[in-house]
Amino acid sequence: MTILPAQPKPTEPTAWRRESPPSLAESHSSVRVPHTAHPWRKLWAFTGPGLMVAVGYMDPGNWATDLAAGQRFGYNLLCVVLISNLMAMLLQHLAVKLGVVTGRDLAQACRDHFPKPVAMFLWVICEIAIAACDLAEVIGSAIALNLLTQHIILTPDGQPMGLPLVWGVVLTSLDVMLVLFLQHKGFRVLECIVAALIVIIGGCFAYELIAARPNLPAVFTGLIPSPQVVTNPAQLYIAIGILGATVMPHNLYLHSSIVQTRAFSRDDQGKAMAVRYATIDSTVALFFAFFINAAILILAAAAFHNTPHADGEIGIERAYELLTPVLGFSLASTLFAVALLASGQNSTLTGTLAGQIVMEGFLDIRLRPWLRRLITRLIAIVPAAIVAGLTGAKGVNQLLILSQVILSLQLGFAVVPLILFTSSKAKMGRFANGPVITGVAWITAAIIVVLNVYLLYQTVAGWLA
Repeated sequence: MTILPAQPKPTEPTAWRRESPPSLAESHSSVRVPHTAHPWRKLWAFTGPGLMVAVGYMDPGNWATDLAAGQRFGYNLLCVVLISNLMAMLLQHLAVKLGVVTGRDLAQACRDHFPKPVAMFLWVICEIAIAACDLAEVIGSAIALNLLTQHIILTPDGQPMGLPLVWGVVLTSLDVMLVLFLQHKGFRVLECIVAALIVIIGGCFAYELIAARPNLPAVFTGLIPSPQVVTNPAQLYIAIGILGATVMPHNLYLHSSIVQTRAFSRDDQGKAMAVRYATIDSTVALFFAFFINAAILILAAAAFHNTPHADGEIGIERAYELLTPVLGFSLASTLFAVALLASGQNSTLTGTLAGQIVMEGFLDIRLRPWLRRLITRLIAIVPAAIVAGLTGAKGVNQLLILSQVILSLQLGFAVVPLILFTSSKAKMGRFANGPVITGVAWITAAIIVVLNVYLLYQTVAGWLA
C-alpha cells in the first residue's frame, strides 16, 4: 500500500481583500475580562466604551437644536429625541458586532473590502466630517470659557467681556497633550475621565430641571409621537435638525475600535459574550445621552416656551444670559456653562481618538499619536480662530451650524457600509444580522439619509435666500 504524503488542509476563502493589524494597537486587548466571574463583574469589565461613544450624542452641536425645539414648541419634540437615540442604539450595536466579530474597526473594514479609490474617497470625507465635529467641540468649549469668565475679565469701562473667543479656541489645543498623557496611563483612565465629565454634565442638568419645575404630564406626553411633528413644517424642520445632529458618523468608527480594548476570548463563545455585554454597555450609556439631550429641551421649554422669550432665536449665549433671571436661581446660568464646557472637553477626548482610528484604519499607517492629534486639532482650530477674530460670536455660531451640515453629508457613507458588513454571512458567519435587524437597520439608514439630505437642502436654501 502506497502511503501518500499528508496534504495541507485547504484554506477557507476569506471575505476580505487583505488582513488587518490590530485596531488602536497601543490599547488593543489591554483591559482584562474575567471569563469565569459573576456576570456583573463581566459587565463592569465591558463598561466604558459605551460612555465614550455616548459623549458624541451630547456634544455642543446638539445643544442648538435642542434649545430651539424647547423654546419654540415646548415638549412636543421630545419624541424625536427619543427616536433618535433608539436609532443610535441600533447602529452602535452593529458597530460593536463588527469590531468584536471581525477584529476590524469600520475604517479597516472599508479599506479591506472596497477597491482602493473607493476607500480613499471614504477616508477623505470621513476626515472632513471629523474635522467638522472637532470644530463644533472647539467652538462649544470656547463659548463656555467666554461665558464662565465674563465677570472675571472686564472691558476697560468695567463691562463683562469674558475670555475672547479667539483665545478660548487656542486653549482647546491643550487637550492634545491631555489625551496623550491619559492614554499612556491606560485606557481605563481615559474612560474614567470621560465618565466623570458625564457625571458633571448630568448633575448640572439635574439641578437645572429641579429649578425649572417642568410640567411633568406634558413631558410624558411629549415622548409620544404626534402627527404635528410631520404636518407642521416648522416642527418638522427642527425635528430633522435633531435627527441630523444626534447620530454622529465618527462614533461608528470609534466604537468598532475601542470595543476591542477588552481582552476576551476570540472564539465564537467569547465573541457572543463580548457582543452581549458591550451592547448592554452602549445601550445604557446612550440612555444617559438621551437624558442630557432631553434635559436641554425640557429646560428650554420650561424656561422660554409661552413666555416673551419664545419669539426670536435663543442660542447658547442668550440662554446663558436668561436662565438665571427667568428661573430665579443664581447658579442656573453658571451650571449651564459648566455643563457646556464639560461637554466640549469630553467630545474633544473622543473626537481626537476617532481621528487616530480613522487615519490608521483607512491608510494602515502609524503616526505618533501626538502628531496625529495635533494635525486634527489644527484643522479645527485655524478656521475657528480666524472666524472668531473677524466676526465674533455671530460668525462662530454660523460656523457651528455649518459643522452640523458637513456631518449630515458624511453620515450615509458610514452607516451604509456598516449595515452591509454586519449583514454579510461571509464576513460575520453566524453573527450576521438576521432579517428583522437587517430590515430595521436599512429603514433607519434610509430615514437618516433622506432627512439629512432634506436638512442640507433647507439649510443651503436658507443661506442663498
